Parts: sequence; structure tokens; C-alpha cells
Amino acid sequence: MQQRWMACMRPLSARRSLPVIPYREPCVRPLVSRHVFVHLRTFHSSHARLDDAHTPLRKQLKHAAKSAKLSGSAQVSDHHDVLDDWELTVGIEIHAQLNTARKLFSSASTTPNTEPNSNVAAFDIALPGTLPVFQPAVVLPALRAALVLGCRVEPVSYFDRKHYFYHDQPAGYQITQYYHPFARRGRVTLSSDDGLLDGEIVDVRIKQVQLEQDTARSQEEDENTTLIDFNRSGHALVEIISLPDLHSPRHAAAYVRKVQALLYAVDAVTTGMELGGLRADVNVSVRRRDDTSDQGLAYAGVSGLGQRTEIKNLSTFKGIEDAITAERDRQIKLLQSGGTVEPETRGWSTTHPNETRRLRGKEGEVDYRYMPDADIPPLCFDTELVDYLFKTMPPTPEALAQRLIKQYGLSPTDSRTLESLDDGERLIYFQEVVDELLNLSYNTESLKDVGKLAGNWVLHELGSLFSVDESPWSSHRVPAQSLAHIIHHLRKGEIKGPSAKLILKLLFNGDTRRVSTIIQDEKLSFTKMSPEDYEMIASEVMNKFPDTVKDIVEKGKVGKIQFLMGQMMRHPRRSEIEPPQAEKTLRRLILGEKP
Repeated sequence: MQQRWMACMRPLSARRSLPVIPYREPCVRPLVSRHVFVHLRTFHSSHARLDDAHTPLRKQLKHAAKSAKLSGSAQVSDHHDVLDDWELTVGIEIHAQLNTARKLFSSASTTPNTEPNSNVAAFDIALPGTLPVFQPAVVLPALRAALVLGCRVEPVSYFDRKHYFYHDQPAGYQITQYYHPFARRGRVTLSSDDGLLDGEIVDVRIKQVQLEQDTARSQEEDENTTLIDFNRSGHALVEIISLPDLHSPRHAAAYVRKVQALLYAVDAVTTGMELGGLRADVNVSVRRRDDTSDQGLAYAGVSGLGQRTEIKNLSTFKGIEDAITAERDRQIKLLQSGGTVEPETRGWSTTHPNETRRLRGKEGEVDYRYMPDADIPPLCFDTELVDYLFKTMPPTPEALAQRLIKQYGLSPTDSRTLESLDDGERLIYFQEVVDELLNLSYNTESLKDVGKLAGNWVLHELGSLFSVDESPWSSHRVPAQSLAHIIHHLRKGEIKGPSAKLILKLLFNGDTRRVSTIIQDEKLSFTKMSPEDYEMIASEVMNKFPDTVKDIVEKGKVGKIQFLMGQMMRHPRRSEIEPPQAEKTLRRLILGEKP
């Protein structure tokens, strides 16, 4: 290992001023449009965006319904009697790894899943004589993160040293931007689309977004041994600091989930909580609602707060909700018993659920001894670069969902589902199906009509096959062009719905024939039957079920016509039968209605 580290050493860099980062149009690949939009993740790896990215659609929808039901019960628990007298306040610091090829202050690679301590430069392990060398490409995902969160980008920002000693930080300090961050004053709005109850709206203000180094990864082998992997050390992070605007564990988890989705949508990050690319520290305090003895504590202009504690390194959405609930209850019990809440840092572990544990006393600004980093010049942004990135960012999930509703005719539920599944791959597949359908109809069809039908087949008909098969999504199982041809033949009346579903199933199971060939070989073409044919089949069914006919005629049980229709649809010529015509024939023969 020593040889590997020594091989990474560089000559002592001469200190020099960093120029203003200029506007260069090729700095970012703009959004490419096919018809209206294409949801691209330009720099992303193949990692999944969501915890359940490879869960079959049916299970995902079932889980979503269950979550919605549970959110209702969560609302009840949030307003438990004990909270009638207490107010919970939560502020969150989110640490997200940026989508960069190099680290923040060294040229070492950020490639994931490599051998421990294989992507390490001399500066990353604080070898004497090494200096930080800022990597300019880091600013692109950092700016996208700030912009999608509605922040104001500062033209000039500075780096500070945050001093503390721990084995995952070999320099004895972390380089961050505490006093002069590169972005300030953002906002994230939560609504029912984010898991809140209908009518709920929560605005979370963002105090600042700052660039900083990630720490090394620690792995405890036993009581006396901790292994350190420095591959992560120095990776570029953005720390997103919210104001204490949250008052519910459920809302806090929804906030972190939405921030992750926004960062992912604009290529600011490559992985989220499920793969360790995003972590959250939560600050929790409680205070009696009727306490008018003093104004309480204050933070960033928000007053009337209780003494806060910080829970570090939460790495799951459920962990965020559970940890806040546990710490809230702990503080309330402590205060009710006459105790006081100490400013401290606490931990949360899934192996010890329903309780937080003390790690150390809470450090403040004085404890960290913040000071400007003399080795790093100010970071300056050209306003044209910021404007260009803002104009060319990929659309947010909300914007995509609205386009699917307004331009493609999808329902709100289908639009949100389609946008969120499979790292955007199913959305791209959907648009490819729509494009092919428009080409087959020579663009004479309405985009809404085509889009709504394509959405139904992509999400529900094809999605159900993946659910039953319990396999991950793949556009190769049924090529988009093949699905478009199935829908096209169905719309032209050349095949009926059952035949279309049969063809889709054959293709899904590996049939390589063209759609037109399958229709011909399997004799699935729909030929409109004559009125005489309908009468013949209807008469066969009526003769087979005379008691049903008698109930309809003598007892007026007209609803039983639907039973006879079902029997007609089981006839060997069912692929040629149109249900409306079958019903008209039965009504004419039984009730004497005119055609």
C-alpha cells in the first residue's frame, strides 16, 4: 500500500491564483429533444435511482398504495396526544456525492466499486508537502444542484478549514465552505405528489449549499481494529443545509427523498441513499407550545426553538423518519421528568431500533476553529455559465410529469409512475413507442390519443408481464417498434384486444417473428362477422341456457344479458366478435329491440 500511495505523489505545486471560470458552451451537453422531450441522464452510471428500481411494477404500485395508507396513519401518530403540548422542529443537512470523474482537490478517480485504497492521490491521505489542486469540472454538477434547488449562486465564494481529528480525516481538518458558500437561499416545496396528505403543502427553506470534501470510509473489524478505505476521501460533496422548517418525521423523510430526486434528475449525482451516495444529518428539538417564559433558542433568524441534538449519518429514508421519532420522544420524556436536553451528537443504528445513543458533545463553530484555507484561492463563476446551465438543465420530475399530463394525455398517477421508474429508461421507451406510432400513422393522429394508449400498454400491459415474470425492466424484451406495431394494428381494427395481448406475450417470451407474421401465422386477423353469423352464435348460446333467457323475458332480469354475452365471447370465433354488436344481437333476439 505504501508503494501505491508513493506512486500517486506529485511534485509540490506552485501556488497560483485560480482564474474566473469562463463560459464555454461545450461545458455541458444540452438536453436533446425527440418530439417534446427526452429524459436523459447524461453522465449517469447504470445504478438505480430508487430503492425499488428493479421491483416489478405491480409490487411497486402495491407498495405505493400501502405507503399512502400508512401515511394516513402516520399523520395520526404525528398528532398523538403528547404532541398537543409539544412542537417538534427539524433541520436537515444533506451530504450528496457529486457526479464527477475526479475528486475535489486531486486528480484521483472517483470510480466506484474498485479495490480499497486504489483511487488515492497523495493529497487525499495528507502526505506532507502536498497541496490541493481544485478540479474545475466539479462546478458543473455543483451548479446544477444549486439551481434545481432554487438557490442564488454567489459570484465569489471561499473555502474554509473545519478542524477536527478522526481516523477518516488524515489532515486533521476538512475543507468546506462554511462562511462563504457558493449558493444560498433556496426552497423545496412538498405536496401530495411527494407523499404528503391531500391539501398539505410544506415549504422548506435552504440556508446554503456548500462544496466540501468527503471523508474516508471506515469498517470496524472488531473492538480493536478499524479498516480505512481512502477511495472516498476527497470526493466532492455538496452539503445542503435547510432551515428548521420541518415539524414532522414523515415530512422530513419526504424532503430528503425529494432533494435526492431533484439532484438525480439534473445529473448532479449518480447514486442516492440506496448506494451510499447521499447521507443526512438531522437536527431535532422539541419545545412546549404554551411556553411563554422566554423566546427559546434561535438559528439563522428562526427563533423560539428548543435545544437541538444532531443525529449523524442517516442513510435510509425510513431511518430518517424513525430516528427523528425516537429522538423526539426521548427529548419529551426527558423534559417531562424535569431533565434538560444537552447539545450533543447522537447516533442511530438499525440494530438498536427505537432509540438514539450519545456519541459525543455537540461541537460548535468555536470547537471546529474554522479558518480560511490559505492554499485555495476564491472560487468565481461567470454569470453566463450559470445562465447557460439554468437554461439547459434537464426537466425536473414535476416538469416531466406535467408534460406527460398536458401533452400526452396521461393521468397524474400514470405520469408520476412513468417518470419515476427504471432510471428514466421506461419513459424513453414510452416516447420511442409514441414516435413509432406517429410515423406509422404519418403524424395524422392526435398526440394525446396516441400517448394515452401507449402509456397504458407500456405501464400496464407490458408492465404486468414484467410483474408476473418478476424480472427487471428491459427494453429488449419487447422492442419499442414491435409494441408500436401491435398498438397500430389494434387501432386499425385489424386485431382485437385479446389478440394484441397474446402477441405481446409471445414477444415477451422470446418470439422473434415480426408482428405482422405472428398475426398471419396464428390466424389472429380480425374479420368483421356478418349479422347472420352473430345471430347463429347468439342462438347457440340461448339454446344452451334457456333458463337464463326465460328469466330475462318473464322476470325482467335484463342484467343477465351480460352473462350470455360472456358465453358468446368464449366461442371459438371470439377473436372476431365485437362486444357491442353481440349485445345488440342478443337484445334484438330476446327483447325484440330494433337494431
